Amino acid sequence: MLDWLSFAVVVSVARAVLLVVVGLGVARVVSQLLVRVLKEKIQAHTLLLAQKAVYYGLLVLFGVGALRELGFNLTVLLGAAGVASVAIGFASQTSASNLISGLFLLFEEPFEVGDIIKIGDTLGEVISVDLLSVKLRTFDNLFVRIPNETLIKSEVTTLTKFPIRRVDLRVGVAYKEDIARVREVLQAVAERNPFCLDEPEPLFIFLGFGDSSIDLQFSVWAKRENFLDVKNTVQEEIKIAFDQQGIEIPFPHRTLYAGSVTEPIPVQLSMSPASSTSSVVERGASD
Repeated sequence: MLDWLSFAVVVSVARAVLLVVVGLGVARVVSQLLVRVLKEKIQAHTLLLAQKAVYYGLLVLFGVGALRELGFNLTVLLGAAGVASVAIGFASQTSASNLISGLFLLFEEPFEVGDIIKIGDTLGEVISVDLLSVKLRTFDNLFVRIPNETLIKSEVTTLTKFPIRRVDLRVGVAYKEDIARVREVLQAVAERNPFCLDEPEPLFIFLGFGDSSIDLQFSVWAKRENFLDVKNTVQEEIKIAFDQQGIEIPFPHRTLYAGSVTEPIPVQLSMSPASSTSSVVERGASD
């Protein structure tokens, strides 16, 4: 009798182990097949979440089968799991909030893996979108984890959502300059730059009269992957073009005006007491 019981236990354990091993293999194959089928149809972060859901869902099914083979009463386990889930729910309200926020992000799709986003002062590339958090890699190669609840409550800017971007450049010129001529020079700079797009056309905006200069905004359009190239090269080319055309970029300065009928303000130079004393000492030493 003991031998038969021992043999039955061994068989049950072997079946349970076999179910777990088969479950691991099936979950891996099915999740990879899902990726191949849906790779071109849905976004990367949605596909990643679906792959994880299928993988762990199949593992749970095979794990339940393995527990049944070992003789566990699933009704008791489900009851215990229900009590545990209630306790865990009260203890992990933040995680539940992040989970629900992750579902909202999944359906809203404000960004996807590979996009460049800005959240507050954090700017980086999205490397993972999970149910609880979003992982970023900043441009100085730092890893940043942002909870989904924070994303739902914050303003998120996706820099790579659209194929083109506008580069806004602020330029100041002296009051003596001809604005029409300045505009022609800036337009020529944009036409020569290989990264600037012809359509949409460059934008020229008169911002106003500054303290030391006439303030202008010159905006050009570029493909998003050429944004930094445009921002760096166009400003350098504007400086070169202004120097060649004799257009002045003024330094900050102040003008004192005392009225049209007032005499010029007299300016008198005087030596400080310390300087006068040292001069007297030097003369006494020489005498």
